[in-house]
Amino acid sequence: MSSGIYPEDAVILAPLSGYTDMPFRMSARRHGCRFAFTEMIDAGSLVFGNEKTLRFLTRHEDEDWLGIQLVGSDVATLSKATEIINRYEFSVIDFNLGCPAPKVAKKGEGAALARRPDEALKAFESIKLKSRFPVTAKTRILDETDPAPTIKFCKRLEAAGAEVITLHGRLAKNFYSGRVFTEIISAVRENLRIPLVANGGITGITSYNQIRSESGSSRVMLARGVMGHPWLFAELADPLSYQPPTVSELADELEQHINDMIEFYGEELALRMCRKVILDYTSGRGYSGQLRASVSFLKSIADFAVFMAEVRNGPSERYWKWLENNVAADRRIRP
Repeated sequence: MSSGIYPEDAVILAPLSGYTDMPFRMSARRHGCRFAFTEMIDAGSLVFGNEKTLRFLTRHEDEDWLGIQLVGSDVATLSKATEIINRYEFSVIDFNLGCPAPKVAKKGEGAALARRPDEALKAFESIKLKSRFPVTAKTRILDETDPAPTIKFCKRLEAAGAEVITLHGRLAKNFYSGRVFTEIISAVRENLRIPLVANGGITGITSYNQIRSESGSSRVMLARGVMGHPWLFAELADPLSYQPPTVSELADELEQHINDMIEFYGEELALRMCRKVILDYTSGRGYSGQLRASVSFLKSIADFAVFMAEVRNGPSERYWKWLENNVAADRRIRP
């Protein structure tokens, strides 16, 4: 089965709300990411010209493939949002039918809209009708034991013109934790003519191989596993020759990422926004709780330079001892 959108073995960076801005994407691209998305974009905010939302549309000149993802439920608003997107250059428009966040669910959008399939299909069709780009959909399984509801919904999306469907193998109520029901993904894939992208819980080569094997899908989407770990793309592309980053390489990438944010957002805003990014890079890599807590007090580029000097000193000795017994840890680093 072929698709003009994603080739076999494609590894795709998910649209991550609050994360996949241009600096985040460029970090991932430095380590082999080709297929990436903007942050999830609220159709209403786009239509009303929200300045923050319009910034999400910024595309780096070196990004040869970039998708945009819309979330919404009102047909007229989605149509207008699609017409705005048509003025830009994107590789695909993806419709979000999987986001479980309360702020999205309370508006009846994302995963909540997927529970109302007739409305979801009308919303999807409103994008398909107006878009000059290919249109895809991202959703979640609807039942953990019975594949039938998810198969039915995905087949309706296919009939409405979805060129690819990405399926997260967890129920919306489980957010991002717990088992990924790959057997449901597999059953849906077997019932579609279009490609299905498997999504959920990929944090390293072991979970990547598992979801591919159990779902039967060679195309996968990475999400939270990339946060603070852009090297995941390099590992999945060539696991036999992959070398985890050294302390110095970790620090260099983190510094580049944050400097890109400062350039993109300005110093004050970037140093507020970057705290969660820094915590992601230092998570699970043996850095002290005291150092990580100090992220809250970063107020200037000078503060960040002092912080980075500590990062370059490396993690605790205890981490290196722990690593001797956990040589396959997903987020490992080297001295």
